[in-house]
Amino acid sequence: MNTSVERKGTGLFANGLIWFGAGVSIAEILTGTYFAPLGMAKGFAAIVVGHIIGCILLFLAGYIGAARKKSAMETVKMSFGEQGGKFFSLCNVIQLVGWTAIMIYDGALSVNGIVNTGAWVWCLVIGGLIILWIMIGITNLGKINTVAMAALFILTLILCKLIFFGENAAVGISDDSMSFGAAVELAVAMPLSWLPLISDYTREAEKPFAATLTSAVTYGIISSWMYLIGMGAAIFTGEYDIAVIMVKAGLGIAGLLIIVFSTVTTTFLDAYSAGVSAESISSKISGKTFGVGVAVVGTIAAILFPMDDITNFLYLIGSIFAPMIAIQIADNFILKLDNSDKSADIINFVIWLAGFALYRVLMGVDTPVGNTLPDMLATIVLCVIVAAFRKKNK
Repeated sequence: MNTSVERKGTGLFANGLIWFGAGVSIAEILTGTYFAPLGMAKGFAAIVVGHIIGCILLFLAGYIGAARKKSAMETVKMSFGEQGGKFFSLCNVIQLVGWTAIMIYDGALSVNGIVNTGAWVWCLVIGGLIILWIMIGITNLGKINTVAMAALFILTLILCKLIFFGENAAVGISDDSMSFGAAVELAVAMPLSWLPLISDYTREAEKPFAATLTSAVTYGIISSWMYLIGMGAAIFTGEYDIAVIMVKAGLGIAGLLIIVFSTVTTTFLDAYSAGVSAESISSKISGKTFGVGVAVVGTIAAILFPMDDITNFLYLIGSIFAPMIAIQIADNFILKLDNSDKSADIINFVIWLAGFALYRVLMGVDTPVGNTLPDMLATIVLCVIVAAFRKKNK
């Protein structure tokens, strides 16, 4: 049975389910609370604009791998060469270990606010479930994921109703503590963080284009919804702590289940993809074993270290991976180049460094569309200009 599933590839429903699980995330709800100072109308607009930008990029990144049946980090080698690809694989493994720890930390802290047994206990519970998900494997998660997603969908609908239509709902007052452009960038940040992962799942798709589109659209809608829940909770209840929001909403055990399973279904993707990226560094590494190791390290880190503010982490991810994927988009969709046979493409690496530096500079500039989009457009234009110059010299 399993061999048949792997040979046929994953269907649209399976891909949509994976990215539904990625979108239902406590980290996204918590990030959504940062939008409260904008007020509901401007905050919602920033969430939508940011997710449209981010998910277009997510689609393009996912389709590169889907069309070529390659993992995310294997597609990077098409632009940066074998050794260049390994550099970004290492960066990706590091960010995924970080994400795993952050997600377990956030989930455990939130659950402990509902059932106080000590956050470290919940770190162990969540970490153990993530390891179970990895051991079951991506192609065998169909039924268990369907049940988990159905439960999460119902519970988040209840949470949404209690926040937006509860008796204590009140209109929040906006202020100028966050600009619209900064909010857009914060909305772009989440889909951007999935760019180095999405091909790990779309490469298995039976219908590459349709599956990638389904994945990006599903994630965009669900992620925006999670942001909206977080923003609405902060505006209407005056609370920024998701555990307090759950308790005030009277969810209790249902709230606990939302937090635990949303954390597991999202963080499983991080740990699993860390294993896939590690395989692209060395063929001797077992992806599943490495993924389990990442879950263990993430659990230990979540127990030992505080991880309350992740905004700088999100911006660091953006500065590394936005120019990387911009070069991939230029090479694959515009220039039709493939550098897989090279050890390293130094010129593309220099372009990436320019894009990285530009991103850090743009962080201090307030634009209506954030800094990811301008940075990526500038990097793509630079790629095209350099390619034309190289062709002319040849």
